[in-house]
Amino acid sequence: MASLISSTIWIRKGVAAQFPRRYDLNEQEMERVTQMAGDRLEQVKQELAQAQFEEEKVDIDEMIGGESDDEDNKKEEDVSDDKKVEKITDELAEYDLETYDQETTKSVSMGVFSNVKGLQYYDNPSDDPYVTLNDVQDDELEREELEIYPTDSVLVSAKTQDDVSQLDVYVYDASEENFYIHHDLLLPAMPLCLEWIDFTPAGIHTDDPNRKGNFVAVGTMDPEIEIWSLDVIDGLYPDAILGATNRQKQASKKKKKKKKAASNSLTAPTSLISPTHHTSSILSLSHNRMVRNLLLSSSADTTVKLWDLNVEPMSPASTFTAIRSFDLHKDKVQSAQWNPKQPTVVLSGGWDGLIKIWDSRNCTEGVGVKVESDVECLRWDPFEDFVFLVTLDNGLIQSYDSRMLPKFGNKATDVQDRSKALWTLSAHDSSVSALDISSTIPGLMVTGGVDKMVKVWNIDQKEGKPSLSMVTSRDLGVGKVFSVSFCPDEPATIAVAGSKASVQIWDLTTNNGVRSGFRDRLKQFTNFNVDEERTVGKGGVISVADEPQSEEE
Repeated sequence: MASLISSTIWIRKGVAAQFPRRYDLNEQEMERVTQMAGDRLEQVKQELAQAQFEEEKVDIDEMIGGESDDEDNKKEEDVSDDKKVEKITDELAEYDLETYDQETTKSVSMGVFSNVKGLQYYDNPSDDPYVTLNDVQDDELEREELEIYPTDSVLVSAKTQDDVSQLDVYVYDASEENFYIHHDLLLPAMPLCLEWIDFTPAGIHTDDPNRKGNFVAVGTMDPEIEIWSLDVIDGLYPDAILGATNRQKQASKKKKKKKKAASNSLTAPTSLISPTHHTSSILSLSHNRMVRNLLLSSSADTTVKLWDLNVEPMSPASTFTAIRSFDLHKDKVQSAQWNPKQPTVVLSGGWDGLIKIWDSRNCTEGVGVKVESDVECLRWDPFEDFVFLVTLDNGLIQSYDSRMLPKFGNKATDVQDRSKALWTLSAHDSSVSALDISSTIPGLMVTGGVDKMVKVWNIDQKEGKPSLSMVTSRDLGVGKVFSVSFCPDEPATIAVAGSKASVQIWDLTTNNGVRSGFRDRLKQFTNFNVDEERTVGKGGVISVADEPQSEEE
């Protein structure tokens, strides 16, 4: 399995718990984990038994042919063993071991331990005067080491390396140029996408009436969505699971074999589509910032699903089920995003070359456009409510105004119009695999590609006509770029990750081109002093402290 970081997500300063707590595997949690993992454990047992059965398969002819040889070898071994026993007996005779247990035992004084009543046992080691180790001091030291200050930004990455998949939780202190891994969480499958959630899912206790929390939703190669608390260290099992149980997945696998689907395809056959859960890999996640209990997901099973995190599962051992399923595409849906200003409007795009904008209350009507290549990334323009950007597999970036797109009906294939884009940009030589646009500085866009380049763009609106120019480009050594994301606390700082399973932080204000091209906007929308020279890291780039570099596969 290749080493890579597929996705990153930032968490604002002050959101994470100052003192994250250790995972507590108490009786209640053990019961929950046992029930939820029951199907997985049974599946592992079956796979292990099958593997053992395969290893024990032996040719019957070889067994029969080898029986006579085995008997002859056994006789020779018996004669040899008898000689060895006689030799050992002669050597041990001098030690008179036969009368060993008949020797008289002399009493020995216990000295200072003669007063047995003086020996005491303490249930709590801290009550023992002879125990001088101070566990309290150790706990306080660990507490200080794990502390996340209100001035720290947090970054989460979805990493797979050496066949191990995990979430790495980083702490970034811009003032000290300090960037390090705070803790990690192991995952059962290769992660593909991340989304931060500030809502505590039903079934999880919280004292906050608004159910505010600090969670991350993880989409993987499996059809399930896992939700993990970022305020818990060494978690063993997700706090909530959205989607199919393992029994349902096993049933899906059996049906897939009967359908003789291609082994390398991520797209589920239409007959396997379920209204309550995904049946293939999760490709994107989007949390509704205005209706905080709603989560949107898109999948390789060609569907988009809506989840209500406020609806508690039937039991602690159950998983959440989707409240709506939308079948608007005929190939895997690469991305689905809520509109940040209109809480019911969804933007979706897939490998069928279709981009659609629709209302989650009634998806049978909406607007859409047909593009000339597979969709890679989708983003709403944070400064224009109806404008969105799309990156394509052929290296292009396009911008559209949803008010200018034609309407579509209730079929997944009825969008054939290639409407004229507001602008088209040939950004990379190959697939544009990463995109982000600043929500603080208008017109500041960053892209990443399979060509390993990170590029900074200036979208300048002059008299209603956009003017696009590349400000700077750079190979940050992360391999093929799969993720670029702006830090919400540092408006011109981005995190970049890719196929080498490493993360780099790039402060764009250290680049003269950025400072010059965005001079007026930096003054207007940030507190940054453009006249002050800055030196950050190595050429404006900060790497993870003591992180080993991996080779790209």
